[in-house]
Formats: sequence, structure tokens, C-alpha cells
Amino acid sequence: MPDRSVAVQVREYLDAHPVIADAIRLRIGNYSAIARRIREELGLKGTDAILAACRRYPRGGEAFREAGVRRVLRKSRIETRTRVAAVTVAEGVEVLQRLGDVVEELLDENSLCRLIQVSRGTVVLVDEDSVTRVTHALRESQVISVRKNLIEVAVTSPESIEETPGLLRHLTGVLSTRGINIVEALSCYTDTIFLLGDEDLAPATAALTAALH
Repeated sequence: MPDRSVAVQVREYLDAHPVIADAIRLRIGNYSAIARRIREELGLKGTDAILAACRRYPRGGEAFREAGVRRVLRKSRIETRTRVAAVTVAEGVEVLQRLGDVVEELLDENSLCRLIQVSRGTVVLVDEDSVTRVTHALRESQVISVRKNLIEVAVTSPESIEETPGLLRHLTGVLSTRGINIVEALSCYTDTIFLLGDEDLAPATAALTAALH
């Protein structure tokens, strides 16, 4: 059915554009303008079906979820770390074995060391001073890239964060609406961690601090 097809496309579009979706949920968006934008970007014909789909976009529970996010944020704190580097290495058991001693040493020294496994390798987050220790443990062909001049901004929350949906999305929106590029984002247990360019330290800290109050 054509109407259903349009409804599905509109819902998928709004799910992928949280800022626009939030404008609809909060009833502060101009439906006609939103419908025109969706029509142009998706190449749809007419706006009546798009308008109807926008008006039917789910709003239920949003106020409850937002209140939960804000309760968690009021009990959270921000920690920052400068001079962070991201070393992307190839996938494979040999790579992880070669990194084993370095990782153990850094953890024993209480130095930054985070391993994030991705589909085609592993991203190793360390202090810039530790980069050579990581790269020297590997073959040249196993090091995909090294990116320095990064900062780590971590929002540490109470354990109730695990039962509070929407926190990562909320904080990501806080940063993105201010034009801050997120290099990496990681949410584990009580920590929501963002890796950013060092030029974004001040604006990111200010934006997230405001979000906690």
C-alpha cells in the first residue's frame, strides 16, 4: 500500500534524524516545513501522506524518559583527559597477543589504556606518550593509523544509568547541536565516554556541564 510505504519511510527518516524527531515529539516543529524537507530528501511525491505520518510519529513515554535522563544527569559528573591518542590496529589473535605485555604494563602504571574492538580491528586509546610503546610492539603492517591531539570527556553516572534509556542519545545530541565532531563514543557500565578533537575541550565541557544541571 502506497500510504503505508510513505509512513514507513517517514518513520525511518525521523528515527535517523533525532533533532527533527524531538521537534515533533515536543510539538515545536513546523510540520509543513518538516514534510517538505522529507519529501525533497526522500524524493517522495506530495506532502499529505508525509504530514499524516509526521503527526502519527510516536510521542508516548518521551516525557517520562526525558525525566529519567535528567535525574541521572543531575547525579553525574564530568572528567576530562587531554593528550589522548587513538591507535587503530589490524584484527587478529597475533595482534592482541603482541599488545598483551604493553596493556598489562600500562594498567599496572595506572595509565590510560582502553581497547575497543571494531569490525576490522581494534582501537587502542592511550596517552600520547604511550603511542610508541604500542606501535613498537607490533609489526608496521599491523598499525592502521595513529591519531593524536584528542581529548577524552567522560560522563560518570550512577548505576541507574543501566536502566535509563536515551542517555547516550541525549548527550550525543548536546554535542552535535553545537557542531562538535565526535571521533568515538563509548557507553559502558556507568561511563559515557566521548573522544573529541582537542580544540573542542572548552565548548564540549561547557555544553555537557550545562546538560547536567
